[in-house]
Amino acid sequence: MSTRKLLPWFVLAIVVIASLAVLVLRSRPSNSPAARAERLEHQLACPVCDGQSVADSNSPQSQAIRDDIPRRIAAGQSDSEIRAFYVSRYTEKILETPSNSGLGIVAWGLPALAVILGAASIFVAVRRWSRTPRLTASDEDEEVVRKARERIGGGVPEE
Repeated sequence: MSTRKLLPWFVLAIVVIASLAVLVLRSRPSNSPAARAERLEHQLACPVCDGQSVADSNSPQSQAIRDDIPRRIAAGQSDSEIRAFYVSRYTEKILETPSNSGLGIVAWGLPALAVILGAASIFVAVRRWSRTPRLTASDEDEEVVRKARERIGGGVPEE
């Protein structure tokens, strides 16, 4: 494959890599105490409600957890230590996304795998099509086309 044909693919690869790098760098979560507390409130499920996080629930238990999380952050506990405390107190059900669940891997992995396989398939198809030899018309083929055009066009050949 010539360099002229590879240049657009190279430019496309650079654009995709740069876009992914910007996306990853900008999507890093803030580590301020308020942001950590809010994240933890959304990661913990209300112990007495069905389907609500601590952040969304108005129950007294959720309010107590919301008040306790900033104190634990100020005491220097990490997010995993705080989650572990609540798991020891309320069991694994307190977590909005249980750590032992493989569903998260499937939910994120399958679409990513589908995109990767789709891109690879398109790449293979384009390479295969670009390597297909181009057939040129013989003099007999061009004569057949000329005669057909004369019949259809009322005897006036198109040039």
